[in-house]
Amino acid sequence: MPDNPTIPRRDLEFLLYEWLDVAALTERERFSDHSRESFDAVLELSEEIATEKFAPHYKTTDSHEPHMLADGTVELIPEVGAALKSYAESGFFAGSFDEDLGGIQLPTSVARASMAIFTAANTSTSGYPFLTQANAAAIVAHGSPEQVDTWVRPMLEGRFFGTMCLSEPEAGSSLADITTRAEPQPDGTYRIFGRKMWISGGDHEISENIVHLVLAKIPGGPPGVKGISLFIVPKHTVDDAGAIDERNDVTLAGLNHKMGFRGTTNTALNFGDGQHQPGGAPGAVGYLVGEPHRGLFYMFHMMNEARIGVGLIATALGYTGYLQARDYAKERLQGRTAAAKDPSGPQAAIIDHADVRRMLLAQKSYAEGALALGLYCSDLVDRQDTAADDAERDGLRQLLEVLTPIAKSWPSQWCLAANDLAIQVHGGYGYTRDYNVEQLYRDNRLNMIHEGTHGIQGLDLLGRKVVMDDGAALTQLADRVRATLSRATATGDETLTGFAAEIDARLDRVLEVTKHVWEGTTADVALANASIYLEAFGHLILAWIWLEQSLAAHGKSGDFYDGKRAAAAYFRRYELPKIDTQLDLVASLDRLTIDLDPTWF
Repeated sequence: MPDNPTIPRRDLEFLLYEWLDVAALTERERFSDHSRESFDAVLELSEEIATEKFAPHYKTTDSHEPHMLADGTVELIPEVGAALKSYAESGFFAGSFDEDLGGIQLPTSVARASMAIFTAANTSTSGYPFLTQANAAAIVAHGSPEQVDTWVRPMLEGRFFGTMCLSEPEAGSSLADITTRAEPQPDGTYRIFGRKMWISGGDHEISENIVHLVLAKIPGGPPGVKGISLFIVPKHTVDDAGAIDERNDVTLAGLNHKMGFRGTTNTALNFGDGQHQPGGAPGAVGYLVGEPHRGLFYMFHMMNEARIGVGLIATALGYTGYLQARDYAKERLQGRTAAAKDPSGPQAAIIDHADVRRMLLAQKSYAEGALALGLYCSDLVDRQDTAADDAERDGLRQLLEVLTPIAKSWPSQWCLAANDLAIQVHGGYGYTRDYNVEQLYRDNRLNMIHEGTHGIQGLDLLGRKVVMDDGAALTQLADRVRATLSRATATGDETLTGFAAEIDARLDRVLEVTKHVWEGTTADVALANASIYLEAFGHLILAWIWLEQSLAAHGKSGDFYDGKRAAAAYFRRYELPKIDTQLDLVASLDRLTIDLDPTWF
């Protein structure tokens, strides 16, 4: 059984260096100690460890998922811990963090390219550092220096792992309805009481400690989301020297058994249920992050970064599925092509059949387009963080704001479609466990829900991002797209000029429909088809991304560049026209789902 292939270095080099020019970031002070050579070294080491330590147990994590022992602890296969030890020893936990925290200040784009390599090899094992890094970034951004020293430094060393605890059994994504409470104590700490659900990485024995970031409400605070605060609640408290002290009152209530991502523990946690009471005091010890009642604002710092990260996880799964389908199609002999003269002649490799080529080209356009989008957004983070002035920084922030729902949702939908096609290319074998593609599909299906469902991303995009600040973010995006269209037209190349014209027409239509939706109607009607708007908007963005890649490949010869041009042509001809009927539906302000009587179901 072949291990999962990782993201090809050739594509990463094209995107990072030939398109985004990430090497130019080394001229900025934050990245001045780096060079293209140091970036290449990170990618090379990532590929080595991913191939040797992560990929070999990909299927084992699925067939031997974590289980709860009689003593309440969780047992995982040992390969997970061994892989993460190698990851930690190589410094990857701290890669993009500041040097004074033990990091090497990698650009976000390079760090996420590295993570994509690991995720393609084994998404379940990669989930632990993914969550830990997001947790650490939130504490660095909003916590105190003491909290950073106590909790972040051990996480960046790979000794402590981190989680985010948002959802509750009854509240789900409706965070305004959470009931977990935080009782203030005379010593400045809090005691946390409540239940959290769907907590990835919520319990295990592969790290010394687990640092939970928990959303809870302080009694007497404002109602709804305005009363939510953020707390650090560790599995074990630590003493003044940072050494593991007492077991905190955080109890594993059970493991959730998902259709995919089985190697990442997914838990129900009880806080303050009395099973573990440090010093005899009831409740789990928690430490307030930042100011009271600003927890959701702080958590969104982590969630927005995580949303781009989830999009890249979906991308990596779609990409490795495509590579496996491609290789299978080259080797599998079946039937004869329509042009074959002799019906009794030798069988053809299935890649010679036009419909198989269509499926492979669709996968390529989805996976490579999604990877480009994720790295583009990551590059925006780097340029925003090192911008020369506030005006430039604000413009990049607005661009990121409007692209984030797309960067999360589009790969989650269309790289899953790529996995579906990978199964189809494998035929009957695709449904068996003899090949990885069925597991890749199951693993990827979760990403449409992770960090906000497709519907939530649609509401965020149409209900907030495109209208905030009088449409400033949408204007920033439109200006960026039109700059690309101008560059394409200036080449004089008929293909690029034609592609640009088709995108230009759809951009005008998106702007027109966006304005129309919010004119003279109520929010429930305007947002009724927000998910359809999200899909149409996302396809427009991916067409733009493919035109950008086409410009980077313009005038260059070779199979790699020809492949890029073919994928761009597929997206232009097969995918871009789909948004026309979607935009017509959104513009119609259709009330079917609003007026529907629930008793009809």
